[in-house]
Amino acid sequence: MIIINIKDGESLDKALKRFKKKFEKTGVLRELRSRQAYEKKSVARRTEVKKAIYIQGLNQEATI
Repeated sequence: MIIINIKDGESLDKALKRFKKKFEKTGVLRELRSRQAYEKKSVARRTEVKKAIYIQGLNQEATI
């Protein structure tokens, strides 16, 4: 359960923004989407490897 304490004089928009940020950090939506359909371990591993290769390529471009 996420608790956001609203400070004196703080606008509702700022409090809502802090709530959204905390909610996103918990990873609830990401896990919900992953649980909607079963994914075989081999497929999950393959996508992880593809992501790692992609990120490594981005890091190499940044250093060049």
